[in-house]
Amino acid sequence: MSYDKHQATLEFRRWSDSYDRCILQWMLFGPSHRVLIGRIRAVSRGRPIRMLDVGCGTGVFASAVRAALPEVKVVGIDLVAEMLEKGRLRWQSQSGQVFPVQGDSERLPFASASFDIVTCANSFHHYPRQDRAIEEMRRVLKPGGRLMIIDGYRDNLWGWFIYDVCVAGVEGDVRHASAARFRDLMTEAGLQAIAQRVHAGLAPFLITEGIAAEPIPVIPTPHFRLRNPVASEQPIA
Repeated sequence: MSYDKHQATLEFRRWSDSYDRCILQWMLFGPSHRVLIGRIRAVSRGRPIRMLDVGCGTGVFASAVRAALPEVKVVGIDLVAEMLEKGRLRWQSQSGQVFPVQGDSERLPFASASFDIVTCANSFHHYPRQDRAIEEMRRVLKPGGRLMIIDGYRDNLWGWFIYDVCVAGVEGDVRHASAARFRDLMTEAGLQAIAQRVHAGLAPFLITEGIAAEPIPVIPTPHFRLRNPVASEQPIA
């Protein structure tokens, strides 16, 4: 049976009690969060921006962003109410600057072109419809905005063993996308200038970043017929 949202919800409900203390916070989440914060700093350059963190969990990353970059306002969204509830004190301490929302990555409850940056850190492999999730992340980005996704790097032997064998053995039929698959998903969603970087380590991870294309202006069809001044009866094609 393929992995679905019901399985993901049950898994994260069970995990919510120990999530902030698990070894992955040290081994994977912390290092990947520092990389993302570095990219956000480079893109924002001190400007006030609005950011959406998809799969925000208990708000560890959202709080780290606010501590490092106080000019950034963060909205965090997560499917599982228990994960958001476990971060309640963290959300309260950041009230007015960090906003938790319960919702689905495949149907983001935000207007189009709402955010300057959208991040997704270490949860993408849990999304059953990865194409739909990226399309939604692209939809809520402003033109020229950045989508930054970090997930486990499984394209070498060690990464394959860690993620496709060990993690999948614990979490079920989750799917860690290859680097090529991430590029294809972002391209199909209309993102441009896609860049990727692998970070080695005990738990290697991949960051994939794309830019939301500027909208193509729609030129309306004229309601009148243009005429060639030489052959006056022939309309210009």
